[in-house]
Amino acid sequence: MTLPVELQGLHEQVRDVAASYGLDCFETIFEMVDWDEMNQIAAYGGFPKRYPHWRFGMTYDQLSKSYTWGLQKIYELVINNDPCYAYLLKGNTFMDHKLVMAHVYGHCDFFKNNLWFKPTNRRMVDELASHAVRVQRHVDANTHDEVEEFLDSCLSIENLIDIHAQYAPTNGAAARESEDTPRGEVVRFKAKAYMDRFINPPEFIAEQRRKIEEDEKRPPRLPARPQRDVLQFLMESAPLKSWQRDVLAMVREEAYYFAPQGLSKIMNEGWASYWHSTMMTQDLLAPDEFIDYAKRHSGAMAVQPGQLNPYKLGIELYRDIEERWNKGRFGKEYEECDDRDVKHNWDTGLMEGRRRIFEVRAIYNDVTFVDEFLTPGFCERQRLFTYEFNPKTGRREITGRDFHEIKSRLLSSLANNGHPLIEVLDANFGNRGELLLIHRHDGEDLHGGYAAETLYHLHRIWSRPVHLETIVSDQARRLSYDGSQTANEEIPALSS
Repeated sequence: MTLPVELQGLHEQVRDVAASYGLDCFETIFEMVDWDEMNQIAAYGGFPKRYPHWRFGMTYDQLSKSYTWGLQKIYELVINNDPCYAYLLKGNTFMDHKLVMAHVYGHCDFFKNNLWFKPTNRRMVDELASHAVRVQRHVDANTHDEVEEFLDSCLSIENLIDIHAQYAPTNGAAARESEDTPRGEVVRFKAKAYMDRFINPPEFIAEQRRKIEEDEKRPPRLPARPQRDVLQFLMESAPLKSWQRDVLAMVREEAYYFAPQGLSKIMNEGWASYWHSTMMTQDLLAPDEFIDYAKRHSGAMAVQPGQLNPYKLGIELYRDIEERWNKGRFGKEYEECDDRDVKHNWDTGLMEGRRRIFEVRAIYNDVTFVDEFLTPGFCERQRLFTYEFNPKTGRREITGRDFHEIKSRLLSSLANNGHPLIEVLDANFGNRGELLLIHRHDGEDLHGGYAAETLYHLHRIWSRPVHLETIVSDQARRLSYDGSQTANEEIPALSS
């Protein structure tokens, strides 16, 4: 729906203010929708059209009930696309629209300029519409239930990708690199003739030859090395029909499109919040709008017990970086200063804060952002702490305020977008064509129910028994599913 004249003028004003601060965005298009249309779009992940699936209907039902009962209200939706599409909710106040537009321009700048979004498809609105057409064709050629059941299984394992794969060299480049390394040949270190028997002793050469002969007798292992992109492996190796392979390819493509948003949730929301706060308070607010703005902003920054608020953590880290680089509170001299009063009043007048946060926005993701810029002083000022659930009291209780523990737990929760790290280990396990995967344990055990469901859906795709090596309560275990039941089998300690 075309924006009313007054909102068109507001959009132009916000766009100009954003540009004056150096924000560099794709063309941004705002559309006005009512609450029901907003919930429909939100159920589709912010896109106007997706393939049909009950998951979207379930999400829509939850959003609609939450809005009707006053539990939540969606103020802003924006899509990483060129042009960027964003939605305004009918019935919001003029101040709300102003706030949403300022926040959206922060997101749009981040989408365009953050390194981790560079590989994403900037025409995803069109691509998802194409996916909807392709899925409908498969439904017409088969049956709705058959396609939906297979789509269920694909969506249930959509997080089993290598979130960093799209930043690595292409397969062609990797293949060229591997061609430079001779296979099946004994490695000899370069040495002068008189030193060769010491650098390459005969027993060392003989042992290499023996291992090569043994390897050549064994059937080749598939995959040759553990593969983290489970979806790609299934596309290439599972016994799938052509339409199933196409559906799996679509799910994988969408998973990689959304992966950078998981990699940068704190940075992205923090950046948008920083700029809506800056533009609203410095340029856009009318005197009679300050109170309403303060209520909206403080609501977004509120921290719920036991939950991480990416808006709050992100904006505070950006502000802390800006202040530190404005006052020169970094570097060897500052870090080695052991006078508390001197460090508290440290100010070199450097005034490089704004430039620095633009640099940070361009190259960091959440893990590197937190790893580099979370400091003991920041944790102390923000009153961060670690907590555990106490089964005796039935409550979450503070367990400590140690900086290293806080940082370690936060980084652990962000690793691999918060998902377990699963790799394909062997596609011919036991020489029976069974699929073996391994969970790279990071201290957190798998959720038993989720693990069982994952094996069930992997079995539906692989069509033969599947196994998962993991650790449960410090004991190595193999979880298996053969199409009938799941069993836990104790196994020897896992090798890396």
